[in-house]
Amino acid sequence: MTETRFHDLPDGRRMAYRHIAGTGPTLVFLPGYLSDMAGGKATAVLDWARANGRACLMLDYPGCGESGGDFADGTLSGWRDDVVCLLSALGVPSVMLVGSSMGGWLMLLVALELPLKVKGLVGIAAAPDFTEWGFDAAQKARLAAGEVLYEDNPYGPEPTPTYPGFWADGQANLLLDQEIPLDCPVRLLHGQCDPDVPWDLSLRLAQALRSGDVQVALIKDGDHRLSRDADIALLLQTLGSLG
Repeated sequence: MTETRFHDLPDGRRMAYRHIAGTGPTLVFLPGYLSDMAGGKATAVLDWARANGRACLMLDYPGCGESGGDFADGTLSGWRDDVVCLLSALGVPSVMLVGSSMGGWLMLLVALELPLKVKGLVGIAAAPDFTEWGFDAAQKARLAAGEVLYEDNPYGPEPTPTYPGFWADGQANLLLDQEIPLDCPVRLLHGQCDPDVPWDLSLRLAQALRSGDVQVALIKDGDHRLSRDADIALLLQTLGSLG
């Protein structure tokens, strides 16, 4: 496994990452909510990049995985800025962003900050705007009042928290009801048995993107994680096709 390194952010937090040199735009994997770079899809992308001589960057958002900081302080805007800061510090000239679930929202926000650097986007069950469509009116009222919301977590023993600051920041970064001014190639992979992110959200995202080179691949029996061998193979094939 590539050695984990740490980047000191301006406010003193340490951001964990793994970086390998290689050809082409640097593949940057953006994990989902409460996820990190040790996950199966991230590891598969890193291994594929190494085997194919491709530049690749894995990272943990502050408050996640091996990075310092408190997850309760995390926001999309903050993590976007952290990713941009790390890319700048490493001198990465061009990137292909790969975003899983919440990471699919974050990849759009990063791309909007760095449109000239981004050569492609790959979304895996991308979940833009989930602070809007993912909560009912009562839950939104509790979050707006400053209450931490806890929900059952199908992927682990601890309930999933949503913090008021994260929710409010998400509401300030909604994208789907307007044109998203990105022109790079985009590939969106989504399982039609996804219980967490409706698969038609990828169709909405495809429509909102200004780019004329957008393709959506629907996996009829695919779940939210898309981490089966066949799903991983499709992801890697997609990365290879984008160059």
